[in-house]
Amino acid sequence: MEIGLGIAGLIIGALVAWYLTGQMANSRAKKILSDAEKDAEVIKKNKLLEAKEETLQMKAEVEKQANARLAKIQNVENRLKQREMQLNQRHEELNKKNTELDELKVNLDNQHELLEKKKQEIEKLYRQSLEKLETISGLSAAEAKERLVESLKDEAKTEAQSYINEIMDEAKMTANKEAKRIVVQSIQRVATETAIENAITVFHIESDEVKGRIIGREGRNIRALEAATGVEIVVDDTPEAIVISGFDPVRREIARLSLHQLVADGRIHPARIEEVVSKVRKQIEEEIVETGKRTVIDLGVHGMHPELVRMIGKMKYRSSYGQNLLQHSREVANLCAIMASELGLNPKKARRAGLLHDIGKVPDDEPELPHAVLGMKLAEKYKEKPDICNAIGAHHDEVEMTSLISPIVQVCDAISGARPGARREIVEAYIKRLNDLENLALSYPGVIKTYAIQAGRELRVIVGADKIDDAETEKLSAEIARKIQTEMTYPGQVKITVIRETRAVSFAK
Repeated sequence: MEIGLGIAGLIIGALVAWYLTGQMANSRAKKILSDAEKDAEVIKKNKLLEAKEETLQMKAEVEKQANARLAKIQNVENRLKQREMQLNQRHEELNKKNTELDELKVNLDNQHELLEKKKQEIEKLYRQSLEKLETISGLSAAEAKERLVESLKDEAKTEAQSYINEIMDEAKMTANKEAKRIVVQSIQRVATETAIENAITVFHIESDEVKGRIIGREGRNIRALEAATGVEIVVDDTPEAIVISGFDPVRREIARLSLHQLVADGRIHPARIEEVVSKVRKQIEEEIVETGKRTVIDLGVHGMHPELVRMIGKMKYRSSYGQNLLQHSREVANLCAIMASELGLNPKKARRAGLLHDIGKVPDDEPELPHAVLGMKLAEKYKEKPDICNAIGAHHDEVEMTSLISPIVQVCDAISGARPGARREIVEAYIKRLNDLENLALSYPGVIKTYAIQAGRELRVIVGADKIDDAETEKLSAEIARKIQTEMTYPGQVKITVIRETRAVSFAK
C-alpha cells in the first residue's frame, strides 16, 4: 500500500514537473515571438525609411533631368524664335527687293523703248550723213571704205615696223648680255682641273742593285725593253729612280707597268721582258675599253658603237697643248649639255656631240686629214646621226654648219681650251708672247708703260696725261686691239685697258 502511494506520488510529481516545464516553455516561446515581432517591426520601419529615401532621390534625379530637358527645349524654342524672326526679316527684305526689281524692270523697259527710238533716229541721221558725204566727196560708201582700209593698213604697217625695230634694238642690246650669262653660267657649273702634260715618267726603285739588274749585262735588258715598248729609258745618277721618256703616253704607261711587274717578279731577261710587255699591252687595251665604257655611262650617252667607245677610252692617253683629251672632251660634253638646256635644245644630243668632237685625234691609222673632218667621217662610218656628225666636222669651220648643235660644240670647245690653266705653253713661247704684247703697245706715241697681266689675257697701257686726251684713249685702245688681232696668235681674248690719269703733287716744308 505504501509502495502504491509512493509510485502515485512520483507520477504526480512528474506530471507537475511536466506541467511546469510546459508553462515555462510557453512563456519562453511567447517571449521569443514577441521579441521577433518587435525586431520585424523595427526592420520594417528601417526598410520603409530606406525605400522613402530612395524614392525621394529618384524623384530628385527625375526632376533634375526633367528640368535639364526643359531648359534645352526652352533654348531650342528661343533659337527657333530667333530664326523665325530672321526669316521674317529676310522675307521682308526679299519683298522689298522684288518690289525694287519690278520698278527697275519697268524703268529698263522704258529705257529700252527710248534706246530703240534713239537708235532709229541715229540710223536715220547716219543714212542722211552718209548720203551727204557721198554727194560731197563724189565717192560711194564701198570706195570710201576701201580707201580707209588702205590707209589703216599703211598706218598698221608703219606701227608694226617701228615695233619690230624696237624689238630688234632691244634684242641687240640684250643678246650679248644673255649670251654672256649663258656662257658664264655654263662655265661655273662645270668643275675642271688644271691640265698637266709630261713627256717623261719617273719609275722609282728600291736600290741601285735593282737598277743594275734592269740594265742587264752590257745593257741588253734596257735595249730589249726599249725595243719592245718604243720608249727611251734613261738611267742616270739620280738615286732610286729611272726616267722613261717618250711622246706617246700609252707607250710610257706600258713601259712603267712592265718594269713594275719585272721588278716585282725578279726575273729580268730579254725573253721575259717581251712576254711581260705583251701581257701589259693587252691589259692597257682592256683598260682603254673599260675607260670608254665608264665615260659614256657617267655622261649618260647610250647606244654608241663599241669602236667609238674604245676611241673615247684612248683619249685618256692623249693630250693637246698640255690638256688631257678625255678630260677636255668630258668638259666640252657637260658644257654643251648645259648650254643646250639654256637655249631650249636637246641636251643629250649636245652632250654626245661634245664627247665625240675630238674623236679624230685618236684614230688607229694617221691619214692626212684635219682631225675634225676625220672625226666626222668616223662618226658617219659608225652610224651617228647627221647633226652630230656635222657638229664634229664643223667645230673648226672645216665644213659648213647645218644644225644648231654645231655652234654650241664650237663655242664650248673654245671655252674649254681657252680657260686659264687649260693648256700649257712652253715657257719661252709664253714669255715671248707677253713681251710682244707689251712692245706692241709701247710702239704707239704717248704710251709711257705697259703691263701684260693675267697670263697675257689683259694688257694695261699707261699713257701721259699731257700727251693724250680722254677721247684719244678710246681710239688708242681700239687701235691696239685691232693690231693684236691682225699680228698675233693667242688663246681666248685679250682685254686692252688704257689708263690716263693726272696727278698734282706738292710738298709742305
